Amino acid sequence: MEKLRVVIADDESIIRLDLKETLQRMGHQVVAEAGDGRSALDLVRQHRPDLAILDVKMPEMDGIDAAKVITDEKLAPVLLLTAYSQQDLVERAMEAGVFAYVVKPFTEADLLPSMGVATARFREFSVIAEQAQSLSAALETRKLVDRAKGILQDRHGLSEAEAFRRIQQQSMNTRKPMREIAEAIIIASELA
Repeated sequence: MEKLRVVIADDESIIRLDLKETLQRMGHQVVAEAGDGRSALDLVRQHRPDLAILDVKMPEMDGIDAAKVITDEKLAPVLLLTAYSQQDLVERAMEAGVFAYVVKPFTEADLLPSMGVATARFREFSVIAEQAQSLSAALETRKLVDRAKGILQDRHGLSEAEAFRRIQQQSMNTRKPMREIAEAIIIASELA
C-alpha cells in the first residue's frame, strides 16, 4: 500500500497516540489530529487527506455525522474506528457512506486491509461520480440542442439535420460550445 496522508480523530488522547504511532509504523503520515468530530471535519476540509480515521463517539459531532459530511463533500474516504459494534451504529455508518469499519482494540493487521479497501472504494466512487456528472452534463446539452433545433425548424422551416448543422456551424464559427449556442437560441426565442 502506498504511503497515505491521514487525519485521525478520537476523543481519547491515548487511543489517538496509539493510532498515530501505529500508522507511522506502517509508513503513513498523520497530517492532523482532532479530539472531536467538528474539528475533524474542519481538518479534513483543510488538509484533504487520503484517508480520515474517526472514532464514532466524540463530542461536538459524532464520527458518523462527520463522516456523512466528509462523504457528501467527497473530501476523503472515512474509516470508522470504534469500540461499538451495535447493528444500529453499523447501519448509520453505511448510510453515511463510510468506506470501512474497524472495532477496537485494533492491530495493524486489522487496519491495513480496511485502509486499502476504503481508499480503493473511494477512488472507484470518485470515478463513477465524475462519469455520472459528465453524462448528466451531456444529457442536458443534448436536451438544449434538441430544443434549439426545434425552434430553428419551426422558425425557418429547416429539417432537423439542417437545424443541427446551423447550431454546429455557429459553434465552430464562434468557438463556443454547442450548449452555449443552443442556450442563446432558446433565450432569443423566449424574448421574441
